[in-house]
Amino acid sequence: MKPYMTKELYIGLISGTSADGIDAVLVDFSQPQPRMIASHYAAYPPTLRAEILALYEQGENEIQRLGELDVSLGQAFAQAVNTLLKQQSLTPNSIQAIGSHGQTIRHHPHHPHRFSIQIGDPNIIALETGIMTIADFRRKDMAHGGQGAPLVPAFHHYLFSSEQTDRIIVNIGGIANITLLPKKNTGSIIGFDTGPGNALLDAWIYLHQGKNYDEHGKWGQQGNIQPDLLKHWLSDPYFYLSPPKSTGREYFNLAWLQKTLLSFKTPLSSVDVQTTLVELTVCSMMMAIRKQLFTAEIFVCGGGTRNDYLMSRLQKQATPQFTVDSTESLGMHPDWIEAAAFAWLARQTCHQQPGNLPSVTGAKAAAVLGGIYYA
Repeated sequence: MKPYMTKELYIGLISGTSADGIDAVLVDFSQPQPRMIASHYAAYPPTLRAEILALYEQGENEIQRLGELDVSLGQAFAQAVNTLLKQQSLTPNSIQAIGSHGQTIRHHPHHPHRFSIQIGDPNIIALETGIMTIADFRRKDMAHGGQGAPLVPAFHHYLFSSEQTDRIIVNIGGIANITLLPKKNTGSIIGFDTGPGNALLDAWIYLHQGKNYDEHGKWGQQGNIQPDLLKHWLSDPYFYLSPPKSTGREYFNLAWLQKTLLSFKTPLSSVDVQTTLVELTVCSMMMAIRKQLFTAEIFVCGGGTRNDYLMSRLQKQATPQFTVDSTESLGMHPDWIEAAAFAWLARQTCHQQPGNLPSVTGAKAAAVLGGIYYA
């Protein structure tokens, strides 16, 4: 028997805005400091990823394609859980619940009809794993008048808050977001999407080199930052909205990028565009941070931590007011923060505790999030 068989174990699942695969984590919450026991990453086959990306934009027969993909992703999420259980020699009855974020295909947080849609049928996950599954976390917050995002700052607060120092958690996924964690009793927690993270970088390199991402930022490092182009991008109204705010691929996508390039008359090399896109990600994050705090410790998580060039640019722009490190120095690997957050959100639901932060999402009240799907 595993030594943690009787502990408070939850599984978290997420497929992020990059839509490259499923992150699955097994977390033990039986102690004050949660412990991540195991993780599993299941990459999407190219055809499945293409179907997800196609649903980000309007197209023919969307409802049929959405319904079919909802089933396919439910099966893929269930398979990821069963693989994780098998690797750890665990049975379904040893897991309290699965928290599944699903795959976002639309996120429209604005009035008058705000909505957010995640797919990956939790009925299938619960049935094929034999584990109670909690999903659809965003819409209860929206029903309370919030944007339904970001939700992970509540987990950042639970896991990373310090009594001694102000901290900022920067998550660089397809979209970048920040969580400002003031030291104890010095202010409200703030969190919001700052703008593009990896989404535009990935779309641009795929268009020009057929690669899903720029490995370690090697291509982006070869070009030159174009100041006029960067200034043009940073004039986008989104960057000047006050929080709460959230965004997604519906806004910052290849069409947005190509439209801005068409309006910018100077011919540019593709590699210079990539380099300047890195600078856009970093500048938009640091602009947002400096509006909120003058100095703090910055801890970075998400896939962007593997882009060495991006991380070096962040380090340069943050110095000397801010220190920059990975969340690994706080005990949680940067690749698994978001999936662990949805394990925690499932636990909050099971304990009938709120999962949102109204100061972050703009909701009128804290709320227990998610729908419960019994095994």
